[in-house]
Amino acid sequence: MKYLQNLHTHSTYCDGKDTLEEMLLSAIEQGFDSVGFSGHSYMHYSPSHSMSIEGTEAYKKEVAFLKEKYKDKLDIFCGLEVDMYSEIDLSGYDYLLGAVHYLKKDGEYLGFDRGVPEVTALIDEHFGGDGMAFAKMFYETIPELPKYGKFDVLAHYDICAKLVEKKPFFDENDPKYQKMALEALDALTGKIPFFEVNTGAIARGYRTTPYPNLFLMKAFKELGWGPVIGSDCHDKRYLKHSFDEAEKILKSVGFREVYVLKSTGFEAIGLD
Repeated sequence: MKYLQNLHTHSTYCDGKDTLEEMLLSAIEQGFDSVGFSGHSYMHYSPSHSMSIEGTEAYKKEVAFLKEKYKDKLDIFCGLEVDMYSEIDLSGYDYLLGAVHYLKKDGEYLGFDRGVPEVTALIDEHFGGDGMAFAKMFYETIPELPKYGKFDVLAHYDICAKLVEKKPFFDENDPKYQKMALEALDALTGKIPFFEVNTGAIARGYRTTPYPNLFLMKAFKELGWGPVIGSDCHDKRYLKHSFDEAEKILKSVGFREVYVLKSTGFEAIGLD
Protein backbone atom coordinates (compact mmCIF):
# COMPACT_ATOMS: atom_id res chain seq x y z
CA MET A 1 0.00 0.00 0.00
CA LYS A 2 1.16 3.52 -0.68
CA TYR A 3 -0.03 4.54 2.77
CA LEU A 4 -0.07 1.70 5.28
CA GLN A 5 -2.85 2.03 7.83
CA ASN A 6 -5.08 -0.25 9.89
CA LEU A 7 -8.11 1.24 11.65
CA HIS A 8 -9.50 -2.05 12.98
CA THR A 9 -7.40 -3.22 15.93
CA HIS A 10 -8.10 -4.69 19.37
CA SER A 11 -5.89 -4.65 22.45
CA THR A 12 -5.94 -6.11 25.96
CA TYR A 13 -8.58 -3.51 26.83
CA CYS A 14 -11.07 -5.87 25.16
CA ASP A 15 -10.35 -9.23 23.50
CA GLY A 16 -6.95 -8.55 21.92
CA LYS A 17 -3.68 -10.26 22.88
CA ASP A 18 -1.39 -7.23 23.03
CA THR A 19 -1.25 -3.89 24.80
CA LEU A 20 -1.71 -0.69 22.84
CA GLU A 21 1.97 0.12 23.06
CA GLU A 22 3.03 -3.38 22.01
CA MET A 23 0.86 -3.02 18.93
CA LEU A 24 2.31 0.39 18.15
CA LEU A 25 5.87 -0.84 18.40
CA SER A 26 5.02 -3.70 16.06
CA ALA A 27 3.32 -1.27 13.66
CA ILE A 28 6.46 0.85 13.56
CA GLU A 29 8.57 -2.25 12.85
CA GLN A 30 6.19 -3.24 10.04
CA GLY A 31 6.40 0.16 8.39
CA PHE A 32 2.96 1.56 9.15
CA ASP A 33 2.26 5.21 8.46
CA SER A 34 -0.57 5.27 10.97
CA VAL A 35 -2.69 3.06 13.20
CA GLY A 36 -6.16 3.44 14.60
CA PHE A 37 -7.34 1.69 17.74
CA SER A 38 -10.92 0.46 17.76
CA GLY A 39 -11.69 -1.28 21.04
CA HIS A 40 -15.03 -3.05 21.32
CA SER A 41 -17.65 -0.74 22.78
CA TYR A 42 -19.00 -1.71 26.18
CA MET A 43 -21.78 -4.27 25.85
CA HIS A 44 -23.70 -5.01 29.03
CA TYR A 45 -24.79 -8.27 27.38
CA SER A 46 -21.22 -9.31 26.56
CA PRO A 47 -18.72 -7.98 29.13
CA SER A 48 -16.08 -10.59 28.34
CA HIS A 49 -15.80 -9.44 24.71
CA SER A 50 -15.94 -5.67 25.26
CA MET A 51 -14.22 -2.86 27.10
CA SER A 52 -15.68 -2.04 30.50
CA ILE A 53 -17.03 1.44 31.18
CA GLU A 54 -14.00 2.20 33.34
CA GLY A 55 -11.68 0.54 30.85
CA THR A 56 -13.06 2.67 28.04
CA GLU A 57 -12.00 5.84 29.82
CA ALA A 58 -8.56 4.39 30.56
CA TYR A 59 -8.28 3.34 26.90
CA LYS A 60 -9.02 6.86 25.66
CA LYS A 61 -6.47 8.35 28.05
CA GLU A 62 -3.76 5.89 27.06
CA VAL A 63 -4.33 6.43 23.34
CA ALA A 64 -4.00 10.20 23.93
CA PHE A 65 -0.76 9.60 25.81
CA LEU A 66 0.63 7.35 23.07
CA LYS A 67 -0.36 9.85 20.37
CA GLU A 68 2.00 12.35 21.97
CA LYS A 69 4.73 9.85 22.81
CA TYR A 70 4.97 8.47 19.25
CA LYS A 71 4.01 11.57 17.27
CA ASP A 72 7.35 11.56 15.45
CA LYS A 73 7.00 7.89 14.47
CA LEU A 74 3.46 7.52 13.11
CA ASP A 75 -0.02 8.97 13.35
CA ILE A 76 -2.37 7.42 15.90
CA PHE A 77 -6.16 7.62 15.96
CA CYS A 78 -8.59 6.80 18.75
CA GLY A 79 -11.58 4.92 17.42
CA LEU A 80 -14.26 2.55 18.61
CA GLU A 81 -15.91 -0.52 17.12
CA VAL A 82 -19.51 0.00 18.13
CA ASP A 83 -21.85 -2.93 18.43
CA MET A 84 -25.35 -1.84 17.47
CA TYR A 85 -26.96 -2.42 20.85
CA SER A 86 -24.20 -0.91 22.99
CA GLU A 87 -26.14 2.24 23.97
CA ILE A 88 -23.07 4.20 25.08
CA ASP A 89 -21.65 7.68 24.62
CA LEU A 90 -20.03 7.86 21.19
CA SER A 91 -18.39 11.26 21.57
CA GLY A 92 -14.67 11.92 21.80
CA TYR A 93 -13.42 9.53 19.10
CA ASP A 94 -11.57 10.18 15.86
CA TYR A 95 -13.70 7.66 13.99
CA LEU A 96 -16.34 4.99 14.56
CA LEU A 97 -16.73 1.52 13.07
CA GLY A 98 -20.33 0.33 13.00
CA ALA A 99 -20.90 -3.40 13.52
CA VAL A 100 -23.47 -6.06 14.31
CA HIS A 101 -22.15 -8.95 16.41
CA TYR A 102 -25.41 -9.83 18.17
CA LEU A 103 -28.99 -10.41 17.17
CA LYS A 104 -31.80 -9.56 19.55
CA LYS A 105 -34.42 -12.30 19.56
CA ASP A 106 -37.05 -13.23 22.13
CA GLY A 107 -35.46 -10.89 24.65
CA GLU A 108 -32.02 -12.47 24.27
CA TYR A 109 -28.81 -11.12 22.78
CA LEU A 110 -27.46 -13.82 20.49
CA GLY A 111 -23.72 -13.57 19.86
CA PHE A 112 -22.82 -15.25 16.57
CA ASP A 113 -19.20 -14.14 16.09
CA ARG A 114 -18.10 -17.47 17.52
CA GLY A 115 -16.77 -20.86 16.49
CA VAL A 116 -18.60 -23.64 14.66
CA PRO A 117 -19.97 -25.45 17.75
CA GLU A 118 -21.40 -22.27 19.26
CA VAL A 119 -23.01 -21.05 16.05
CA THR A 120 -24.39 -24.52 15.31
CA ALA A 121 -26.04 -24.55 18.75
CA LEU A 122 -27.37 -21.01 18.27
CA ILE A 123 -28.96 -21.83 14.91
CA ASP A 124 -30.39 -25.09 16.22
CA GLU A 125 -31.89 -23.49 19.31
CA HIS A 126 -33.14 -20.17 17.97
CA PHE A 127 -33.70 -20.82 14.24
CA GLY A 128 -34.81 -24.45 14.19
CA GLY A 129 -31.56 -25.49 12.54
CA ASP A 130 -32.24 -23.22 9.56
CA GLY A 131 -29.09 -21.31 8.69
CA MET A 132 -30.87 -19.24 6.06
CA ALA A 133 -33.34 -18.03 8.71
CA PHE A 134 -30.35 -16.90 10.77
CA ALA A 135 -28.92 -15.03 7.78
CA LYS A 136 -32.33 -13.49 7.11
CA MET A 137 -32.52 -12.05 10.60
CA PHE A 138 -29.00 -10.69 10.29
CA TYR A 139 -29.82 -8.85 7.07
CA GLU A 140 -33.08 -7.58 8.53
CA THR A 141 -31.13 -6.21 11.51
CA ILE A 142 -28.09 -4.56 9.95
CA PRO A 143 -30.00 -1.81 8.07
CA GLU A 144 -30.99 -0.46 11.51
CA LEU A 145 -27.33 0.26 12.33
CA PRO A 146 -27.30 3.97 11.34
CA LYS A 147 -30.03 4.67 13.90
CA TYR A 148 -27.53 3.91 16.64
CA GLY A 149 -24.75 6.30 15.65
CA LYS A 150 -23.01 8.33 12.96
CA PHE A 151 -20.57 5.71 11.73
CA ASP A 152 -17.64 6.29 9.40
CA VAL A 153 -17.03 2.69 8.37
CA LEU A 154 -19.34 -0.31 8.03
CA ALA A 155 -17.33 -3.17 9.54
CA HIS A 156 -17.26 -6.74 8.15
CA TYR A 157 -20.63 -6.41 6.39
CA ASP A 158 -21.33 -10.11 5.85
CA ILE A 159 -19.92 -11.43 9.12
CA CYS A 160 -22.90 -13.78 9.35
CA ALA A 161 -21.04 -15.82 6.69
CA LYS A 162 -17.87 -16.06 8.76
CA LEU A 163 -18.02 -19.85 9.09
CA VAL A 164 -19.58 -21.05 5.84
CA GLU A 165 -16.26 -22.36 4.54
CA LYS A 166 -16.01 -24.49 7.68
CA LYS A 167 -19.67 -25.52 7.81
CA PRO A 168 -22.28 -24.58 5.18
CA PHE A 169 -24.95 -23.08 7.40
CA PHE A 170 -26.26 -21.51 4.18
CA ASP A 171 -25.12 -21.07 0.59
CA GLU A 172 -23.70 -17.66 -0.31
CA ASN A 173 -24.49 -18.40 -3.97
CA ASP A 174 -28.17 -19.01 -3.28
CA PRO A 175 -30.22 -16.25 -4.99
CA LYS A 176 -32.36 -15.95 -1.84
CA TYR A 177 -29.28 -15.22 0.26
CA GLN A 178 -27.87 -12.76 -2.24
CA LYS A 179 -31.19 -10.95 -2.53
CA MET A 180 -31.34 -10.45 1.26
CA ALA A 181 -27.75 -9.24 1.42
CA LEU A 182 -28.17 -6.83 -1.49
CA GLU A 183 -31.45 -5.39 -0.21
CA ALA A 184 -29.88 -4.68 3.18
CA LEU A 185 -26.87 -3.08 1.51
CA ASP A 186 -29.12 -0.91 -0.62
CA ALA A 187 -30.89 0.27 2.55
CA LEU A 188 -27.55 1.24 4.12
CA THR A 189 -26.22 3.08 1.07
CA GLY A 190 -25.85 6.81 1.64
CA LYS A 191 -25.99 6.44 5.44
CA ILE A 192 -22.41 5.27 6.07
CA PRO A 193 -19.69 6.50 3.70
CA PHE A 194 -17.14 3.68 3.78
CA PHE A 195 -17.14 -0.11 3.95
CA GLU A 196 -14.42 -2.30 5.35
CA VAL A 197 -12.51 -4.94 3.45
CA ASN A 198 -11.79 -7.08 6.50
CA THR A 199 -9.06 -9.74 6.46
CA GLY A 200 -9.42 -10.82 10.08
CA ALA A 201 -11.15 -14.13 9.43
CA ILE A 202 -8.29 -15.08 7.09
CA ALA A 203 -5.74 -14.41 9.82
CA ARG A 204 -7.72 -16.56 12.26
CA GLY A 205 -8.20 -19.43 9.84
CA TYR A 206 -11.95 -19.19 9.28
CA ARG A 207 -11.98 -17.91 5.70
CA THR A 208 -9.73 -17.85 2.67
CA THR A 209 -11.06 -14.52 1.39
CA PRO A 210 -11.87 -11.20 3.07
CA TYR A 211 -15.25 -9.85 4.03
CA PRO A 212 -17.26 -8.94 2.03
CA ASN A 213 -17.84 -11.79 -0.41
CA LEU A 214 -16.87 -11.03 -4.01
CA PHE A 215 -20.45 -10.56 -5.23
CA LEU A 216 -21.00 -8.03 -2.43
CA MET A 217 -17.70 -6.31 -3.19
CA LYS A 218 -19.03 -5.70 -6.69
CA ALA A 219 -22.27 -4.34 -5.24
CA PHE A 220 -20.41 -1.91 -2.99
CA LYS A 221 -18.58 -0.67 -6.07
CA GLU A 222 -21.78 -0.24 -8.08
CA LEU A 223 -23.44 1.63 -5.21
CA GLY A 224 -20.55 4.07 -4.81
CA TRP A 225 -19.12 3.06 -1.44
CA GLY A 226 -15.48 3.80 -0.58
CA PRO A 227 -13.30 0.91 0.66
CA VAL A 228 -11.16 0.88 3.81
CA ILE A 229 -8.83 -2.07 4.40
CA GLY A 230 -8.46 -3.45 7.94
CA SER A 231 -7.29 -6.71 9.50
CA ASP A 232 -9.56 -6.75 12.58
CA CYS A 233 -6.30 -7.30 14.40
CA HIS A 234 -6.34 -9.13 17.74
CA ASP A 235 -2.67 -10.06 17.50
CA LYS A 236 0.11 -7.64 16.56
CA ARG A 237 1.59 -10.19 14.14
CA TYR A 238 -1.42 -9.77 11.88
CA LEU A 239 -1.58 -5.99 11.60
CA LYS A 240 -1.29 -6.12 7.81
CA HIS A 241 -2.37 -9.69 7.21
CA SER A 242 -3.57 -10.29 3.61
CA PHE A 243 -3.62 -6.58 2.76
CA ASP A 244 -2.02 -7.34 -0.63
CA GLU A 245 -4.78 -9.85 -1.39
CA ALA A 246 -7.43 -7.32 -0.38
CA GLU A 247 -5.95 -4.78 -2.78
CA LYS A 248 -5.91 -7.30 -5.62
CA ILE A 249 -9.57 -8.14 -5.09
CA LEU A 250 -10.54 -4.48 -4.97
CA LYS A 251 -8.74 -3.81 -8.23
CA SER A 252 -10.33 -6.87 -9.84
CA VAL A 253 -13.82 -5.46 -9.28
CA GLY A 254 -12.91 -1.99 -10.50
CA PHE A 255 -11.85 0.01 -7.47
CA ARG A 256 -8.99 2.37 -8.17
CA GLU A 257 -8.53 3.81 -4.69
CA VAL A 258 -8.87 3.04 -1.01
CA TYR A 259 -9.50 5.44 1.84
CA VAL A 260 -7.29 6.19 4.80
CA LEU A 261 -7.88 8.44 7.78
CA LYS A 262 -5.63 11.45 8.23
CA SER A 263 -5.81 14.39 10.62
CA THR A 264 -7.99 16.25 8.11
CA GLY A 265 -10.39 13.34 7.58
CA PHE A 266 -10.65 10.40 5.19
CA GLU A 267 -8.58 10.71 2.06
CA ALA A 268 -8.48 8.63 -1.14
CA ILE A 269 -5.20 6.87 -1.94
CA GLY A 270 -4.74 5.39 -5.41
CA LEU A 271 -4.21 1.67 -5.88
CA ASP A 272 -1.20 0.78 -8.04
